[in-house]
Amino acid sequence: MSEAPTALERSLGHTFGDRGLLRRALTHRSHDPEGSNERLEFLGDAVLEFVVTAHLYRTSGRNEGEMTKVRISVVSQDALAEVARAVGVGEAVLLDAGEEETGGRDKPSILADTLEALLGAIYLDAGLEAARRVILRHWASLLAARSESPGERDSKSRLQETLARTGLVPAYSSQGEGPDHARVFFATVSAGGRVLGSGTGTSKKSAEQAAARSALDLLAGEEGEDA
Repeated sequence: MSEAPTALERSLGHTFGDRGLLRRALTHRSHDPEGSNERLEFLGDAVLEFVVTAHLYRTSGRNEGEMTKVRISVVSQDALAEVARAVGVGEAVLLDAGEEETGGRDKPSILADTLEALLGAIYLDAGLEAARRVILRHWASLLAARSESPGERDSKSRLQETLARTGLVPAYSSQGEGPDHARVFFATVSAGGRVLGSGTGTSKKSAEQAAARSALDLLAGEEGEDA
């Protein structure tokens, strides 16, 4: 009788036939140096880059330089950690007591590396098409957002620069709701006693970026009215 899928497998959208691969992918070197996920991480990094590159080539119509900028942004450690938090990697990774005590379950490097290892394990467990489905399922919104403005400065930086011209500083407020494996964050940004924008995301950072984009849109609209 096969084992019931774990919460992480349900969130990822892949149930492992080889449970040993799943355990290996979740094993940080602090937990077991000889049986860690580092080789799977190396493989998963290559699988992710290939799937993202092929997707951009087929769908974006952008030139090589623009596709490279998008790819770099969506396979960065920050992007990987954001996806990892959304699917619940931190709750499932195997760490030693020392790494646990120092907040290892939410360290971007550990989250990103473990997610890459899981992608490598999915590829070995069920092939490239299975890995592609999982990647596109969880990277779709990132790919869409980054493809709109490859290489553009992040929205929080742009908003801070915009407000600095009038001597204002943005202030962010955020809160999360829902279970750890499917948490949604809501953020607002204010300046000068006025709420300028709000947004949601799968992490505090992405929600604040969405709020900043909303504020930039508002300010751009007001400038157009004054022109």
